[in-house]
Amino acid sequence: MRILHLIHSMDPRDGGPPEVVRQLAQVAMETGDSVEIACQDDPSESFLETLPGTVHPLGPSSGKYGHSKKLVTWLDRNAERFDGLIIHGVWQYVTLAGSRAAHGRVPYFVFVHGALDPWFKRQYPLKHAKKCLYWPLLYPVLSKASAMLFTGNQELELAKESFWPHEWRSRIVPLGIQPPGGDPFLQTEAFYSMVPAVRNRRFLLFMARIHEKKGCDLLIQAFAKLGVMHPDVHLVMAGPDQVGLQAQLEQMVAQAGLTDRVHWPGMLKGDVKQGAYLACEALVLPSHQENFGISVAECLASGKPVLISNKVEIAPMIAQDGAGLVEDDTLEGTKRLLTAWLAMSQDQRDAMSACARPCFDAHFSISMSARMLHEIVWESAGRSSEAESSRIALHSSNTEGDVHVQRDA
Repeated sequence: MRILHLIHSMDPRDGGPPEVVRQLAQVAMETGDSVEIACQDDPSESFLETLPGTVHPLGPSSGKYGHSKKLVTWLDRNAERFDGLIIHGVWQYVTLAGSRAAHGRVPYFVFVHGALDPWFKRQYPLKHAKKCLYWPLLYPVLSKASAMLFTGNQELELAKESFWPHEWRSRIVPLGIQPPGGDPFLQTEAFYSMVPAVRNRRFLLFMARIHEKKGCDLLIQAFAKLGVMHPDVHLVMAGPDQVGLQAQLEQMVAQAGLTDRVHWPGMLKGDVKQGAYLACEALVLPSHQENFGISVAECLASGKPVLISNKVEIAPMIAQDGAGLVEDDTLEGTKRLLTAWLAMSQDQRDAMSACARPCFDAHFSISMSARMLHEIVWESAGRSSEAESSRIALHSSNTEGDVHVQRDA
């Protein structure tokens, strides 16, 4: 089957959606599908070289919205080559352009990635008012899609609270990630080389964009209150500062007298990132809105527990499996997370850590996500998924797909 993933940007600094596309594409190729990625990144971007399959960088585009005649032209010429077009995100031009090119020619699907969560409506009322003006243009795009793809029932139901009307065909595609590989010792050393101050020390890890949506301000405030009572514990705040919030947070840390115990290594990648998971005691993510949580799954896959808010959609499964702690996405809730963890004995922390990888294996396999997505596209293309299953089995392998960045004119 031939699948096109369409996304505004594959820049890893944009968080979860680019990583989801990368991993879904890789696994789909391993099961015999033909997968291509079209994005609006500049063809010179180095991160494009690490992506699986054929990549079409059709940028740079115009403004944050990403209007692009080049994208429209390419889609008009190529849309019919595919059995299905999967559009990632809601509020960029790729959604409108992709739907118009695909409608009546090929099934298209919109992977929402939390973009319709009512948290944004409450937090940014002026931006929400602008989106309401745009909704009459966008809504037909969503309602005519073969399916709106949500990662769980919570995201699906919350999406109905932001805009009206909101009638569309919905499908659930639970997300996952590939388990980590590599040499744990070398990965841990790579991390300590970047953040030497935490070698042989206890530390908690924040791994996400430095953005208020992620609750990083709550974590800094909570650590400022509790850190003085636990002088042996450090905090690593790892992630890109895309909105200029880090300076304000660093000032809060300085006022609490904890500058030497809170570390800001920026965005971590590859072995350094994996080493951070392996070296930390636990991940802390008091996010206000998280339809999945890539870093949460990555930490569990590395055998470490997570301390998260109840706004992380996968929180119930983690709590049920004893692989972490869950509290409200408030300052008091974040304080309770840290207090409970810091009050645990070493045996209790070890027991929770032992539950982390089994929780990941049970719930967060990217192979399951890719299979479900394949079936959804296959059904919409009017084929028999049962007949196709034998072809998938014959072509299934563990070989990585070749990388080909196609710089389209």
